Amino acid sequence: MAATLWFVFRLAVHFIHPEAGWFAVFACLSLRGINYQAADARPYALGTCIAAGSLVLLIRWLDSGRFWDGLWFVAAASLLWRVHLVYWPFYGVYVAYTIARVVGAETKVGRRQAVLIFALLGTSLLPTAVTALALNRQASAHVIGPVPSFEDLANGVKLGLIAGSCMLAVLVARWFRWPQNPESVSGSALLLILCWWLIQPLCLFSFSWITANSVFVPRYLFIALPGAALMATAIAAPFLPPVQWKRVSVGLGVGILLFLGQWGRLWPVHEQSGWKAAAGRIQELGLGPGEPVICPSPFIEARPPVWRPDYPLPGFLYAHLSVYPVRGKIYPFPFEASLEAEKYAARLSRETLAGSRRFVIYGGDHSVWYWREWFAARAELSGWRRRQLGPFGDVDVVLYERN
Repeated sequence: MAATLWFVFRLAVHFIHPEAGWFAVFACLSLRGINYQAADARPYALGTCIAAGSLVLLIRWLDSGRFWDGLWFVAAASLLWRVHLVYWPFYGVYVAYTIARVVGAETKVGRRQAVLIFALLGTSLLPTAVTALALNRQASAHVIGPVPSFEDLANGVKLGLIAGSCMLAVLVARWFRWPQNPESVSGSALLLILCWWLIQPLCLFSFSWITANSVFVPRYLFIALPGAALMATAIAAPFLPPVQWKRVSVGLGVGILLFLGQWGRLWPVHEQSGWKAAAGRIQELGLGPGEPVICPSPFIEARPPVWRPDYPLPGFLYAHLSVYPVRGKIYPFPFEASLEAEKYAARLSRETLAGSRRFVIYGGDHSVWYWREWFAARAELSGWRRRQLGPFGDVDVVLYERN
């Protein structure tokens, strides 16, 4: 994410104003999605970084006209879809900006070279496209939310940041009676910023409505957040004289720190899922190697036929166990209850849990609560004591002990 901010800084300097870099950086830091990625072990920070870096390389190629620079752009852009399959809309940003530069004669790159470079990019993406099309046939198995509303779309594109930046710039400019800045962002630059800001949320919103398989998830939109920050910077630009950019940027940064900082906590919490703390609490129990630990998977893909009672560990459906291992014998459960899962649980309860001294249920809070009540209703476990050892954010641990 530090590299991403550096790329955003460079793009703001290149497109908007030589002194606009820090304003764009602090605008990024006003967005929780930007900050959250720095503490998230999933691939979104890497994807955001590659997206920003590939745009820097795209601009360098279009400015220089050198075929070698085009190959560097292809190398970076071909990685993006491999980081996460949901990033397919972002390739529209590359295409739209390149067409605008070529048609407007704003580049040294000729049409033949542009077609060749994008043909190489398309060829490099063919294996990933085959994988994406195969997974699309199972799209409903990966849906984790409802079809988005227009309110969700407004929140996803960060209209609050855009409107707030415009209002703040106007009020400050009028208060200090600053003259308006006659310089303006070029049409092609504005197109790139608009596409970066809007293509990902609009495409995922449309895909969700058309297919009824919602992929409009906030973390899937993180890649568009630097575009929103650049748009906020571009909107503020006409109201800020060149000599005031640094002062306003410092004021913005201080304001963000004061109003968005978690000043009520000595050590701010950056993650809702406390897997580390939960695993540590289980370790304190001193479980023996044969004592059962029931682990519902936190991933929606943990459904039959991908999941099965003898799912081999370590495996991607239980990735947290590889990072934060716990003692005991792991019994993997699916993401949500099903007839097959309940049959498996009933057999486990009769043949294993009833003969144990204690056992633990460990996973996402809703899954843990479901199975806590399910096992409490079993006749063979009647009279057992249970203790909740969490919660640890949206992770929980429940200990069952023989009375």
